[in-house]
Amino acid sequence: MNLVANHSCACLEADERDLRAELDEFPNEKTLTTDALLYCDMTTGPDGQDFEIEERLAEIKSRYGPEHLVFRFISRAEPSLIDGVRTVQRELGHQPM
Repeated sequence: MNLVANHSCACLEADERDLRAELDEFPNEKTLTTDALLYCDMTTGPDGQDFEIEERLAEIKSRYGPEHLVFRFISRAEPSLIDGVRTVQRELGHQPM
């Protein structure tokens, strides 16, 4: 449960929604498995299409627009999301294009 509750920098979205106290009951594992879930989330689109992390972030932002809390959350989380994806890519031996 902790893994899913904290996926893809959920703590930042919880801050935007004023739900941090509720999320705090699920400690963040901060493991390679955490990054692997983030990788799956941030390289797959809403219709199952493959994305590079930068494309996925742009897709999310375009869907919500700059006034939406998801846009704000994604903007704040972007460095951590990219870092998590890059960690998994290194572990998988992924060569950058």
